[in-house]
Amino acid sequence: MKETYIRFMASVNPQTTDQLFKIVDQKIKEKYEKIHLMISSPGGSVFHGLTLYNFLKGAPIEVDTYNFGSVDSIGVVIFCSGKRRYCVPHARFLIHGLSLQMNGNFEEKQIEEQLKGMKIDKENIARVISDTTSKPLHNIEDDMNNRTTLNPTQAKDYGLVHEIKSNLFPIDADISVIGDSIQPQIPMQIPFQIPVIK
Repeated sequence: MKETYIRFMASVNPQTTDQLFKIVDQKIKEKYEKIHLMISSPGGSVFHGLTLYNFLKGAPIEVDTYNFGSVDSIGVVIFCSGKRRYCVPHARFLIHGLSLQMNGNFEEKQIEEQLKGMKIDKENIARVISDTTSKPLHNIEDDMNNRTTLNPTQAKDYGLVHEIKSNLFPIDADISVIGDSIQPQIPMQIPFQIPVIK
């Protein structure tokens, strides 16, 4: 089997999402059959995280995921895309709810729309984790509300992780890297920012 490795040590945002799309598309064209996605992420954009999850689950290539540091927030949803899911012995997972950043003055209807969207996003996140772990949906929602942190053993008991192991990739592995840009990012000037998990 032709296998490739991707190291995603970054926040989830439009730039890193686009980088991952391009790498996966290229590896599929090059006839790779399996991707090992190594993740250490503080989370970020809910929209982009859910999009990545759906893309990786639906892509015509097998995906395994690895937590090699800390997988937080929407990063947990991306981690759930793996057919097999692994973490190193000194890793961490953080599951919690959403927050909405707002700038400016808005009508009541606009705020209601944003809150409805957040509710749907939260339900989708909870459903992904529930489907992955086979835990009841209401338990996942409670854990999100309580800001639940899991160590590797707890994550395995929870159903997030199949195996805890130290080895991530062979010495001759084909590896692509995605990281946060060191260039300062100029915030987009939009009325409502994309909901993020912080």
